[in-house]
Amino acid sequence: MKIDLFNEIQNPRPWPEGHEGRKFAETLEQAKLADELGYGCWWQVEHHGAGEFSLSSAPELMLAAIAQHTTRIRLGHSAVLAPARFNHPIRIAERAATLDHLSGGRVELGLTRSTIPEWRLFNIDPEEARDQTRQAFEMVPGIWMSERFSYHSETYQIDDVRIGPKPVQRPHPPLWQAATSPASFEEAGRRGVGVLGTTMWESLERAGRMVALYRAAARACTEPAGAFVNDQIAYFTFVHCADTDEEAMHNGAAAAAAWYTVTALTFFEAASAFVEMTQRHQQLLESAGGGGLAGEFLRGEAGNAPTEAQLLIGRVLQGEHVPDDEIFTVLSAQDSLIVGSPDTCRKKLQAYANLGIDRLMCLQQIGGMPHDKVMKSIRLIGELIPELDRE
Repeated sequence: MKIDLFNEIQNPRPWPEGHEGRKFAETLEQAKLADELGYGCWWQVEHHGAGEFSLSSAPELMLAAIAQHTTRIRLGHSAVLAPARFNHPIRIAERAATLDHLSGGRVELGLTRSTIPEWRLFNIDPEEARDQTRQAFEMVPGIWMSERFSYHSETYQIDDVRIGPKPVQRPHPPLWQAATSPASFEEAGRRGVGVLGTTMWESLERAGRMVALYRAAARACTEPAGAFVNDQIAYFTFVHCADTDEEAMHNGAAAAAAWYTVTALTFFEAASAFVEMTQRHQQLLESAGGGGLAGEFLRGEAGNAPTEAQLLIGRVLQGEHVPDDEIFTVLSAQDSLIVGSPDTCRKKLQAYANLGIDRLMCLQQIGGMPHDKVMKSIRLIGELIPELDRE
């Protein structure tokens, strides 16, 4: 299992003078340290109008800056928002190929359709977002591999145009899809692209079943979006390592995990997103073919009682103030968080490796966690990499 870093440039209040520039500088310091320690990839999100939750609205610029200060760590988009009003597929292909040149061939490109608040901000019809994401997965590798490119749909009319530059990596950089639901995991697998998921609020048992779902879908892929099937699973979760379990908690791990939970659910308007996902699940279950692998997955969960984490998230969505310690305790009980001493983190990392995932994306810069504590955590986890990162 590769050990990666996942970054959102979180920026909780209060905001002193120069706070944004300081966050960008700290991000660059963290990436340089990760490169020195042997982390596999630096993954940068794309969000807009996110306030405290994320300053990462121009990830291609942050990754370009990191490329100039590092030599070996790979540079991942996790993920570019693919509907056209966010990013035209031509621009996605051009920017990623340019970054591939600036980094000496280190790019990993993830795409995603985004979610409700960002669709609203950019005046995007949610009904069009899924189809435009599909088209982006078709167009971007096609642009990279074609001397001259044509594509015709209701959204795009492109006739015999040379689009450059072409990426350094041949036939092209690995493609990924951000996913959260069984249906999107299956979609990524059938598309032949890697999947970028999260276990922040899910048990390792369910994550293991999602791994099996994706692998089955990837095995069934006969026409990948790109030139090859990128059969890889990457998960991100909160990671914080200190000299002792007690020091990790003293550093503010519980508060950081709680802040992330409440802030993320608020920003993504999770209550509305949950309704949309539930409707999608019902459509899968009622479809003529039974909803494929995702439908089978959901039927296997149909009689299950809600987990403690699901109940807790429901309370947060209803506006209840849930104490930080309670949020941390519930999430820790399902082993989804990796917090503690090097020995504790080693055991938790190994549990993820045992699931058969390919990359663990460590979210270490989270909430109000001080920069020096983040740097120490990156260093301590980096010392564990040789034990887990075996070809």
